[in-house]
Amino acid sequence: MNRIDKRFAELKEQGRRALIPYITAGDPAPQYTVGFMHALVEAGADVLELGVPFSDPMADGPVIQKACERALRHSVRLSHLFEMVREFRRTDRDTPVVLMGYLNPVERIGLEAFADQAANAGIDGVLTVDMPPEEADEFGPILKARGLASIFLVAPTTSRERAATICAHGEGYLYYVALKGVTGAATLNADDVASHLAPLRELTDLPLCVGFGIRDGASAAEVGKVADGVIVGSALVSRIAANAERPEAIAGELKAILSEMRQALDALPTR
Repeated sequence: MNRIDKRFAELKEQGRRALIPYITAGDPAPQYTVGFMHALVEAGADVLELGVPFSDPMADGPVIQKACERALRHSVRLSHLFEMVREFRRTDRDTPVVLMGYLNPVERIGLEAFADQAANAGIDGVLTVDMPPEEADEFGPILKARGLASIFLVAPTTSRERAATICAHGEGYLYYVALKGVTGAATLNADDVASHLAPLRELTDLPLCVGFGIRDGASAAEVGKVADGVIVGSALVSRIAANAERPEAIAGELKAILSEMRQALDALPTR
């Protein structure tokens, strides 16, 4: 049982929902990322998603695209992410860390080399946005052999047949995309989310975590009523952008946003 499975087992026993923040590694500069990771844990994060900067993040909206640009100005690469996670693990050996990104940087260093380095750094899961399960027959076993979970996205437009394929390949948790479009989209309908999660629960026992459109405690609580976890990215990354010129203020901003969400989720009835 890796850290992701262990964390979700603990949350299930407690009747609580997972809170999963996303930040882009190296934004606004690489020396701040590990401190942000610790700040998010202090504010109540259960799992951390760490974005891999990429020049063409096709699933992401302007907020995260610009975060990638800021990180890439510092030439942040996968090797830097591995070192960040190693540093984080010096004082936090329990919080699961998931790398979220695109296939091109992984292929550049090779699938096996990537998996070896990720596992050695203390990473627990990998979400490769542009690798569908139909094309993961090579990469999935490589990750699994090293104890790394393959995490997949499910969209509102995903057919039941394809959702079954995703569920069969998925590990750790499923990332349900609550909105059509890119990250940072505006309107979230919790009833619509619930109607899509119900058939997924017939296909898998994996925790169902919902991202896209979660901005504050109220939206986190609405989704938390129907999901096993909520994922927040753009709301955090936008605060990093707003304070890019005074990075010493960012950790406090991130903690304030996430603490509000943590309190809102914990105020929900236990399951």
